[in-house]
Parts: sequence; C-alpha cells; structure tokens
Amino acid sequence: MSNIKLAKQIKELSENVVIIYAFNATGKTRLSVAYKDYTKSENKGKHSGVYYNAYSEDLFVWDNDEPNENANINLSINESSLNKYHNLLNEDRVREKLEPYNPRYDFYFNSHDNPEDGIKSITFFLEGQEDTPIKISRGEERIFVWCFFLALFDVEGWADEQNEHFFIDDPVSSLDDHNIFITALTIFNLIEKHIDKRKIIFTTHHMGIASIIGDWLSKGEHKNKFVGRDNKKKYKQFILENTGGELQLSNPRSSVLLYHLRLLQLLNQAKETGDIYIYHFALLRQALENIASFLGVGQFSYVLKQIGFTDDKKSTDIINALSHQKVYYNQNDLPIPANKDLFIEIIENLNTKYNFVLHD
Repeated sequence: MSNIKLAKQIKELSENVVIIYAFNATGKTRLSVAYKDYTKSENKGKHSGVYYNAYSEDLFVWDNDEPNENANINLSINESSLNKYHNLLNEDRVREKLEPYNPRYDFYFNSHDNPEDGIKSITFFLEGQEDTPIKISRGEERIFVWCFFLALFDVEGWADEQNEHFFIDDPVSSLDDHNIFITALTIFNLIEKHIDKRKIIFTTHHMGIASIIGDWLSKGEHKNKFVGRDNKKKYKQFILENTGGELQLSNPRSSVLLYHLRLLQLLNQAKETGDIYIYHFALLRQALENIASFLGVGQFSYVLKQIGFTDDKKSTDIINALSHQKVYYNQNDLPIPANKDLFIEIIENLNTKYNFVLHD
C-alpha cells in the first residue's frame, strides 16, 4: 500500500488517537510527510494540522563559532514558516516543558534584528555562568527541541489554527532509556488534553514508549476518558510493516512481528545488561498479561504462581505500583535493588517455565 493510501486510511479512522510502532527505516517519517500532503490536498492546499518529525529537528543546527574558539557557540534555528509564531513563545514556556527532564543547563533566546522574524538562535549555559556559552549533548539537544515544539503546540496562533491533528513522529531517537518514560508522559498528557478536539497520530521505533502509552490509555487511572459513550475506544494501535516493498498497518496482537515476543526480547535485553528502569515494569506487566490471556485466565498473578512465586500478591502489587502513571512524576527512574532482583527473577523463571525462543 502506498504512503498516500496509508495516510488516507489513518485520516478516515474514527479513533482520535493512533499509535504506530515500526522498526527504524520502515517509513515512519515518509508516512508523516504523506499525511501532510494528503491532508493539505483535502484542505485546498493549506495545512490542517501541526507536525513534529525529523524535519523539525533539522531546523536546529549548531553554530560552533570556530573562528572565535567557540566563544559564542549557539544552536541556530533555520528560517521556516514557523518563525512567525516564535514571538508567541518565551523561555519560561520551554523551561516548563523541560522541567520533568531535569536539565543541567539553562538557556536564552536570541532574536533576529526584527523581532517579528522570530528566534535566530539559542544560547545554553550552566547555572550562574550566563556569559559562558556551552554546547549540550546530542541527547539533551533532542530533548530541548522536543520541548521547544511542545511549548509551541500550546501557543495561540499556530496549533489552534491548524487544529485538525497532531502528527508526532519518533521524538525519542537518541534519548537515554531513563528519559523514555518522561517522554511517554509528555505525549500522554498531550493526548489527554486534546483527544476530543483533534486527531493525534504518534509513530515510534521504541516499543517501550508505545507500550507504556497504550497501557495508560487502556488501564490507567483516567482510562474512562479514552472510551466513548458507545463503549468504543477512542484510540487504535498498529504496527507499520514493510513486506516486499508494500507498507501496511497491522494489529499488534495478530501481526507476524509477534508483539508479545518482542516485549519479552526487550525485557531479556534489560535483564542481560542490567540496565533496568522503572518503565520496564510496565512492559513486564504487559508481557505477563499477554501470557495470562493466552492461558485463558484474567489475572497475571496466575502466571506468577505458575512460575514459582508463592507470594504472588506482593509481587503483583510491586509490578502494578511501578507501572502506575504517578510514579513517573517523582523522577524516580531506577528501581530499588530488591525490585530489580524481582524483575530478574521473574524473567528467568518465565524463560525456564515457558522456554520462549527469542532472536535478536
């Protein structure tokens, strides 16, 4: 199926929220461009929504000021159609979006000579050292640009005029794992705020973030917001697959990708490396629920009993608590040693009991 046909398919979905998981290089960014082109063609050539994708990131380019030994190093913003909205933005709006990420730097905007031309560049500095510009890391830069656009989504004059949809394409590339759940939360908050006002399409190569958002939509404390009066879900999840050059959207539960086995693969990778974060417990719960569903039972505590956990209630409570949305507000991204040991034991027992065959 062509990108334009896929874009049309997504546009015609009755669900307001569309979450699409795909491996890198499958065609997520091309799909976002196709969606823009298709919706513009349906709107007399005018933008009907706003976007965040690789092209958004490409607007930001470092000026290393090499002739002056980096004395005035800054992150320049290439001019685009967005410049006319920059004067509606200020540093505090961006700082508010950045706050959950606990940035180790501060910044200020540098405007063009004509303020109506928008922001020319951003200068970064360490606290108390405003006169000494610094270059932030690639991961920090990606987070900053994402938060810049999150703040821009809020200003009047852009997102409220092009208000039919948000298309967010892979904002988590180059992020450290411990920032994944924070990004998931920013997207979930965006969905919660706008779900009844516009369509929100989110694509990602990171199964963790797709799974966490899907879990919050279906099982979170505000899950009723995401179900209509007819008891129909307001969201839909897909896997974008490329088979023989043809793109298609598949159901995660029936896709040849074998969604639950991919979850187990990620969980095993975390166990082997020891890089275990709290968001992995949300993935663990989903994997346990999938196994429980396959076995024809309703509770994943049954699976814990089957793999040797006699105190299944305690283990269930820990997994549920660490999968809960509110835990992410506390910036506590690493589990305590006892919970980390529990995670490792569950994965090892699952592999022993069910003998999953997992490939890289």
